[in-house]
Amino acid sequence: MTALPLAGVRVLDLTRNVAGPYAAMILGELGAEVVKVERPRRGDDTREWGPPFWGPESSIFLALNRNKRSIALDLGRREARPVLERLVERSDVLLESFRPGGLERLGYGYAWASARNPGLVYCSITPYGDRGPLRERPGYDPLMQAYAGIMSVTGEADGPPVRAGVSIVDMGTGMWAALAVTAALLQRREDGRGRRIVASLYETALAWMTYHLASYWASGRPPGRHGSGTEMIVPYQAFPTRDGHLVIAAGNDSLFARLCQELGHPEWAGEARFARNRDRVEHRAELVRLIESVTRGRGTEELAERLTRAGVPCSPIRDAAQVACDAQAAALGIFQAVSRPGVDGFRSVAMPFLLDGERPPLRHPPPRLGEHTREVLAELGFAAAEVEALVAAMGGHGGEQDQG
Repeated sequence: MTALPLAGVRVLDLTRNVAGPYAAMILGELGAEVVKVERPRRGDDTREWGPPFWGPESSIFLALNRNKRSIALDLGRREARPVLERLVERSDVLLESFRPGGLERLGYGYAWASARNPGLVYCSITPYGDRGPLRERPGYDPLMQAYAGIMSVTGEADGPPVRAGVSIVDMGTGMWAALAVTAALLQRREDGRGRRIVASLYETALAWMTYHLASYWASGRPPGRHGSGTEMIVPYQAFPTRDGHLVIAAGNDSLFARLCQELGHPEWAGEARFARNRDRVEHRAELVRLIESVTRGRGTEELAERLTRAGVPCSPIRDAAQVACDAQAAALGIFQAVSRPGVDGFRSVAMPFLLDGERPPLRHPPPRLGEHTREVLAELGFAAAEVEALVAAMGGHGGEQDQG
């Protein structure tokens, strides 16, 4: 692959958990050199999240921290200051996810960092943003899915609200932060100035609610829960089969007519109550019952093949074990493997795009805690004796022998 877009960009990653590490990982995938600063002994919180563990490592940490180097540094100790100063001076980007004001209280806030490096792009990932009555409140993905209304539209109509099964708010915030950082780097080419970026979990959650809020503003009614379906299209959901579930997405009148034909009831498409999508939405419950009365007697794969041949979009609901061996994923090359000591058969999900026909490579496996401390300190210009003194002050995490 030719040089990656962010080759030569240096990122200082002071984040932990999910959103910030995912943002830093995206930048690393695009070619940036990422140095991850972790607390001695404990490291990133996600190193302890489990089971499941992959060998001695948390599978979540491994999933979110490839293409990075790790140094162990206690920012509360005076010995850390000269190290952080040099890191800031040589970096293009600083990512941090401390609680609001946390870095400032340690003496490492935006004013301090930008004074040392005026070209620094400084990105804070926060729970609720940097202003407003909730700016000091801590926040996590499920809290944001609740507070921003996502859980109010997730789940079955007659069941309790549920959280989406993936960390859509955390990972979405990481994506927005990485996008803002790349835009700031592009702008810096024109004027040489750094930028202050603030991203928040809450604003990401609100962004995911975009069309649900538009629906409320248009109708004055809060959208409800529709299980695997959606408020404004019918049929567009999972239907039970003899041996599982099949999602059917008949998103227009033509597709609905084809579906009716394949289900053996072409007359449904001609009924006034089902003629147009707005009619089907109004008569959702009746139509869903009719379709279920047919799908319950069909096998999932047989029905899926039949509908696919007819051009009706559909998919069986699969689990992670089935997805991991999917032929389409293999053809795309999105699952990447690299040797990682202590983790048998390590692989990871790569970035979901191609650059000139190639996928950004998995250049470095996720680091062990403090694995690169000595290496990075030497690059910063510390003498060998200084390096050993700093490593000792930080609990001995300094190189490849450190297992975290």
